[in-house]
Amino acid sequence: MAVENIKVHEESNVAPPPSSTQSLSLPFTLYDTLFLRFPSIDWIFFYSLNAQQSEPSFFYANVIPKLKASLSHTLLHYPPLAGNILWPSDSTIPIISYTPGDAVSVVVAESNAEFNHFIDYSVPHEATESRFLVPHLESSDSRASALALQITLFPNKGFSIGISIHHAAVDGRSSTMFIKAWASLCQQIIMNYETTSQSVVVPSLVPELEPSFDRTLIKDPGNWNRFLLAKWCPNIANGNSDGDDNGKRTVKILPSPPRLKEAFSATSVIKPTIEEAVRATFVLTREDLEKIKKRVFSKWDQVKDPEPEPESESESKSTVNSSSKPPTLSSFVLACAYSVVCIAKAVHGVEKEKQKFGFWFPVDYRARLEPPIPDTYFGNCVWSHLVDAEPLDFIKEEGLVLVAKSINRKVKTLHKEEVFGKSSSRFMALAKEGAEMLGVSMSNKFMVYETDFGWGKPAKVDIINLDRASNLTMGLLDSKDGDGGVEVGLVMHQKVMDLFGTIFHGGLKDE
Repeated sequence: MAVENIKVHEESNVAPPPSSTQSLSLPFTLYDTLFLRFPSIDWIFFYSLNAQQSEPSFFYANVIPKLKASLSHTLLHYPPLAGNILWPSDSTIPIISYTPGDAVSVVVAESNAEFNHFIDYSVPHEATESRFLVPHLESSDSRASALALQITLFPNKGFSIGISIHHAAVDGRSSTMFIKAWASLCQQIIMNYETTSQSVVVPSLVPELEPSFDRTLIKDPGNWNRFLLAKWCPNIANGNSDGDDNGKRTVKILPSPPRLKEAFSATSVIKPTIEEAVRATFVLTREDLEKIKKRVFSKWDQVKDPEPEPESESESKSTVNSSSKPPTLSSFVLACAYSVVCIAKAVHGVEKEKQKFGFWFPVDYRARLEPPIPDTYFGNCVWSHLVDAEPLDFIKEEGLVLVAKSINRKVKTLHKEEVFGKSSSRFMALAKEGAEMLGVSMSNKFMVYETDFGWGKPAKVDIINLDRASNLTMGLLDSKDGDGGVEVGLVMHQKVMDLFGTIFHGGLKDE
């Protein structure tokens, strides 16, 4: 899609209701610092509209005002997202700061591109096409916006909401909580508008969408926050903030995926330039997941998995029984195992020398901390962990069983101990071996397809920032059909994507 397919209708700023909020400053925890300069979390939610609703004059006069009004009320509950990421000269750690007057940039645009092209599941499209539907998130050395939005009308078809959120401000759970809160308040405004001509009633949030900003809930006895800050700004380790361009404190988002100096950085066809990449979504229905589970269970006891390397003493104690056949496997385990094995085989099929792989997935620590913290905690509270499958397991004949067992074991044996250093060192060791590191972003548990602003559920949801991940990463979401299935989003080289599609669909056929 060319740039000329987008026409900006208006640019504005949306703030919380006047005089409704006070200044707020949230210090970074170790989980926030991890993502300080990472690429933003970028979503696109596509919504179909009827002919009247998607007619431009009606859309701009009726739909946009409700989206803006509900956004303002949502920011009343989520003021940090109207603010900025800062690293004050008198602070050793960055902060998320909101000051009355701060606001979110909202671009309203119109596109003559084919709406159905974006919501089509059957054919991959160029990854760059979707980028024009996502706003630019401002960032500099001194400050970075927490949130930017773009609402794009496709006349007579529907509209999209492009969302770009600074990753140091939120993780997947927090970002989806905000989006659902916005949708909930928009529904209330629409309902009030349709049922009464009196003054607008201030909409309210249900408790599960009210964020908690209590940073004292996050403990850091290992001083990991300082360690991570030193990675971003080496001079912090020396107790000062001065230095050259490579050592000064900055909150500017990196222009390319972040890599620690020790990271593996070989060029590969599976990490194409964005111009060579294609984007596609594949669906695993509930029936598909059941089929995969039966296949894994049929050989569970026959396939001997490798002895895992424990990340902590308590994990070592609990590993003894972790390989016994469980009563069931979660949709997350099944979708990850099947998809990552298909990816590995597709990569190996295109590049025969690529035989070693590693797989990591993010773990939400809210329920794993001691004491546990609320699901509504706003910010980052995730850390990634590697599964203990052998690098060659992914392309073996019984790779699906081996990888499924490894993922399930890791999920069941993770404990609350601080194992961050161990996980990071194992990641680096595998990368140095030349293993292609594969990962997953988001979760089907977030139920994003329930996000209804008042005009129906999404026709499609895309995780756009997959094209900026430092490793080949798949996006996992719940199924649009609401049948308990899982959607797998990917950005890969066209040759790899084509072979992946063949392997993916072929493996689901009845044997």
